[in-house]
Amino acid sequence: MIDQTIFHNKTAAYYTLGCKLNFAETSAIGRQLFHYGVTRARKGQQADICVINTCTVTELADKKSRQAIRKAIHENPSAFIVVTGCYAQLKPEDIAGIEGVDLVLGTEQKLDVVKYLDDLQKKEKGEIITSKTHHIRSFVPSLSADDRTRYFLKVQDGCNYFCSFCTIPFARGRSRNGSIADLVKQAEQVVQEGGKEIVLTGVNIGDFGRTTGESFLDLLRALDQVEGIERYRISSIEPNLLTDEIISFVASSRRFAPHFHMPLQAGSDVVLQLMKRRYDTALFCHKVEMIKKILPQAFIGVDVIVGVRGETDACYEESKQFIASLDVSQLHVFTYSERPGTQALQIDYAVDPKTKHARSKALLDISKEKLHRFYASQQGARKKVLFEHTKRGNKMHGFTENYVKLYADYDSSRVNRITEVTVGAYSEEQMAMKAIF
Repeated sequence: MIDQTIFHNKTAAYYTLGCKLNFAETSAIGRQLFHYGVTRARKGQQADICVINTCTVTELADKKSRQAIRKAIHENPSAFIVVTGCYAQLKPEDIAGIEGVDLVLGTEQKLDVVKYLDDLQKKEKGEIITSKTHHIRSFVPSLSADDRTRYFLKVQDGCNYFCSFCTIPFARGRSRNGSIADLVKQAEQVVQEGGKEIVLTGVNIGDFGRTTGESFLDLLRALDQVEGIERYRISSIEPNLLTDEIISFVASSRRFAPHFHMPLQAGSDVVLQLMKRRYDTALFCHKVEMIKKILPQAFIGVDVIVGVRGETDACYEESKQFIASLDVSQLHVFTYSERPGTQALQIDYAVDPKTKHARSKALLDISKEKLHRFYASQQGARKKVLFEHTKRGNKMHGFTENYVKLYADYDSSRVNRITEVTVGAYSEEQMAMKAIF
């Protein structure tokens, strides 16, 4: 039985690192605490409870997580400090050893945080409550609104892929998902709150259906029928799980945006095999070509990792040429970071840091060129933009259905409304194209 009196007049501060899924889950934690009477601390106000939701996708993410923990402790010296997330699942002892940490919660426990807050009394040493990764089976719905206009809806969690470079299956557990019926109800909740756009998030969202016997395409069809949502976006989806049927559905759907994001990771089949990815460059190329054939204006974002073990000079050059040849809109370039316990450490050939940096810069240059080319192709087109709440100077920003960033003079009456505009010229200062009404 939870003693609600301990939460009376209490405030909480939240620190989130990593992916959109983490942000959705932090929001779910905040809603749970709010239900018990805990309000969000105002800016500059010292909180009674701090929740830090960590990331561990790279060595840098680990470092940033530790920095966020220490920052929370410094800013809120009397607060009860709760640390959770992927880094907490993988390295709970390291976190518990940080002076000031009171509670470390694993993946299975984090979305039931209230259950573990007994008296909010500071501890001499952090208490650890986690489950073995292979025991993680629960799926807890999470829905968040960012500080702009989009909502993030968690539809799936965990991963069964075990790519050689990745620790996420060890931090998140096996693939699992919510039911279509429950997720439709959450989309309807967004409508009630006035939301216009939902981004579907997860660890491996194309694997949706493992625990319910449904399919990702079934989910898209059901969500497409929810009246009041203007548009949906599909977050990162594995190319082997982005079926031709899904692409065709998006092209004919009422509400799904012509916007795709696929992890390529490497443009060399040799490296893809070392990574234990489940596709080759030919399949990836087919997906890009199909999207562009039936949705020529679609935005295609691509994840790439440089400097992985086994990426020889020849493999990198092959990868760079392949990536340059793709008709995609933008690259998200990540520098390989060695993760303890991963199979990639058994690969002999290691890339030195200086070479990693040079390769990353070269791909970022290719990305910049591709994005400018895509933006230029949109100039003069009529598009629907959803302007965000955030005001920068006297400007407001928003995205078109195909993810072109636009700017205009701030006008509060246009916030969170779909407005049809003409796409004007690109501004280096705004890093966006002008919206012409």
